[in-house]
Amino acid sequence: MERRTPRLRATAAPRITPASPCPCGLPAAYGECCGRFHSGSAAAPTCEALMRSRYAAFVVRDAAYLLRTWHPETRPPGVDFDPSMRWVGLEILETTEGSAFHSTGTVTFRAHYTDDGRPDSLHEKSRFARIDGAWVYTTAVFVD
Repeated sequence: MERRTPRLRATAAPRITPASPCPCGLPAAYGECCGRFHSGSAAAPTCEALMRSRYAAFVVRDAAYLLRTWHPETRPPGVDFDPSMRWVGLEILETTEGSAFHSTGTVTFRAHYTDDGRPDSLHEKSRFARIDGAWVYTTAVFVD
């Protein structure tokens, strides 16, 4: 998801309401799941929760949340949302560390999307760190 050169561009986000199923794939409504992280009313307690919420932020095109949860040393000036791309599913394949007892962690995932209607996926191992108690995305290694 972070593979493209980031640049902010206004595009219409898919219609997701607080009652909609959360795009991250957990069995909860968006408002009770990732939506509370996006709004700032709660912080992701683990790096997996942050990964899921960042994926959901790509779905709803929440650039402010993505930038807010990006490590300051690797954060780009903006985020580019490709209008032809639609994120359609997330598989968490592996997590290492990343709990309340850790200062770093990784999440390996496959994010499914369509690009101009053509299905594809992104296979990535993302690295996370805690800064002042909050999880942030640092870097990624693309697996495929």
